[in-house]
Amino acid sequence: MLCLTAVLTLALLPFSLAQVSDDFEAGWDQAAWPTYAADCNQGGKVTLDSSTAHSGKNSIRVDGAGGYCGHMFFGTTKVPSGDVYVRAYVKASKALTDSHVSFITMPDSAQGSNKHLRIGGQSKILMYNRESDDATLPDLSPQGIATSTALPTGSWQCFEYHLGTDGTVETWLNGNVIAGLTSKAGVPNSNAAQWQRSSIKPKVTGVYFGWESYGGDANTFWYDDISISSTRVGCT
Repeated sequence: MLCLTAVLTLALLPFSLAQVSDDFEAGWDQAAWPTYAADCNQGGKVTLDSSTAHSGKNSIRVDGAGGYCGHMFFGTTKVPSGDVYVRAYVKASKALTDSHVSFITMPDSAQGSNKHLRIGGQSKILMYNRESDDATLPDLSPQGIATSTALPTGSWQCFEYHLGTDGTVETWLNGNVIAGLTSKAGVPNSNAAQWQRSSIKPKVTGVYFGWESYGGDANTFWYDDISISSTRVGCT
C-alpha cells in the first residue's frame, strides 16, 4: 500500500529529489491536487470515486466532454527540477480513436509561455504531442503507429514515463517499454523524426491528469496510486 500522501520536501531531501505520491485513501486533497483547465472548461468534471480503485477503495475520476473546452485535469506543480519519473495507474472507459486526445498534460517552459507537453492518443495508439510545433512521438505513419500500442479499456493499467534533462523520453505500459514512445541518445528510433527535428528538452512545471479532446471524443478516466519522483518507482 502506498502512503496516503507523501511529499518529501527540502526539509528531507533536495528539491531535485522531491517525491509526491497518493493513493487517495484519505480522500481527494484539493489543495495538493487542484483542478486545472487552461483557458476554458465546459463540461469536464473531477470527482473522488469509491466504485473502483487500483488499490484500496478510492480513485480519482475524470469525466471529459468532447471538444477542447470540455477538458478537465487535476494535478500538481510539485515536480523534480531534474529528471522526472511519473507512474500512474490508469483506467479508461473507452478506447482511443483516430482523433487526437490527451489524458496527461504538462506545462513545459522549454516550449515557451502557455505551451504544453501532452500524452494521449491519436490513430488509436498512445503518443506524445508537443504543442509548440504539433510534433508527435512516434511519427503517425503506418510504421510509427505500429511501434506504439493501444491503451486497454475497462481495467487498471500501469503507465510510466521518464523525461530526462538531456531530452530523453521513455515510456512503459505495465512494465513493458513502448519503443515508439522512446527518444533517447544511443537508442535508435526511426519513427521519431518529427519529434527529433527540434532541440527542445522538456522542462515541465506541472503534471496534470485528466482529459482533453481536440474533436468530439468524450471519455471517462480513473487515476490511482500516482507517483512523481526523480527516480523510477515501477509498477510494484
